[in-house]
Amino acid sequence: MDISYIINELAEDRENYFNAIAPPIIQSSNFAFKTVDEMRHAFADEYSTYLYSRGLNPTVDILRKKLAALDNAEDCLVFNSGAAAIFAAVLANVKSGDHIVSVKKPYTWAQKMFNDILPRFGVTTSYIDGRDIENFERAILPNTTVIYLESPNSWDYAIQDLKAVAELAKAENIVTIIDNSYCTPIYQKPINFGIDITLQSATKYIGGHSDTVAGVLSGSAKMMERIFNSEYMNIGSGISPFNAWLLIRGLRTLPVRLERISQTTKQLIHFLQQHEKVETVLFPLDENFPQYQLAKQQMQGACGLLTFVIKADAVEQIEKFCNSLQHILMAVSWGGHESLIIPKCAGLPAAQFNAMQKEHRMLRLYVGLEETDYIIEDLNQAFAMM
Repeated sequence: MDISYIINELAEDRENYFNAIAPPIIQSSNFAFKTVDEMRHAFADEYSTYLYSRGLNPTVDILRKKLAALDNAEDCLVFNSGAAAIFAAVLANVKSGDHIVSVKKPYTWAQKMFNDILPRFGVTTSYIDGRDIENFERAILPNTTVIYLESPNSWDYAIQDLKAVAELAKAENIVTIIDNSYCTPIYQKPINFGIDITLQSATKYIGGHSDTVAGVLSGSAKMMERIFNSEYMNIGSGISPFNAWLLIRGLRTLPVRLERISQTTKQLIHFLQQHEKVETVLFPLDENFPQYQLAKQQMQGACGLLTFVIKADAVEQIEKFCNSLQHILMAVSWGGHESLIIPKCAGLPAAQFNAMQKEHRMLRLYVGLEETDYIIEDLNQAFAMM
């Protein structure tokens, strides 16, 4: 299906709403029925009709169909946050006594679920280095029901061989879940490699304007319906119609935003690699990246998130650099119009900083839509202040 058709036309039955170019926001909590039999049908199968906007909503459905098509999935669900999507995907596929294999250092709220919540119900998790398929083979137990992936992850961009993991999991009857927030469905389609459920934080590139929080799950129609009828409805974590509308708006410009961001990122990488105060740059589609060949096989692009290791002997130097930035904002997340930076040392008590540990000197830079020279000038003057 052509991406231009998906973004601009799919599921937009304009003749049903006055031929308006922008779809309507159906800001209704519930929906009326003409007959008792119609209502009876809705009660029996809420996944097939509109009853209450905690479940299905017409504006949200337009978004669902577009996002599923982008992922090459049969169906998808949209949540009010990426964390909610992760929680529902995992919870739907584990029971007491089960075991999960996860890549090490996943997204914070995924790790908190694995470490703090699921153990209360007898579900355990093993963390592995997902760069080697043999680590998955060794970690699988007779009670393993889920393999959780994040490829690339959002700090050192470790990549998993998606086809190999999917084949292994299917042979063991294990559900595979991947966080695909880094690439978006534009630059990586995990379902094409055999992954069961792909998720992403739509807060980031899908929204594109840092004004909406949302999460997406895509997969088979059977899996999405099962999650809808249980975790999605019980937790009540569906997205609001207005936020769904904002994401539809964000989708309109997604390819052109990613193209602009990707071009600027290449120039920023070259600048950082040449800078005397930068030790190394990490980016999956840079030829110096350790897993570059695998990245090229699985990814069509890598957007605008990179990590550089700054040369510093003390945490104060890194703080001075970050505090001196005038235009690049210090903030979490990525995917909006504005460039952002986050130092790894912000997650450490200052007294624990160790310059000998390269990870402590990492800074994650998100490249936004600003002019390249504008970003470089800001970085240059902050380097000078160190």
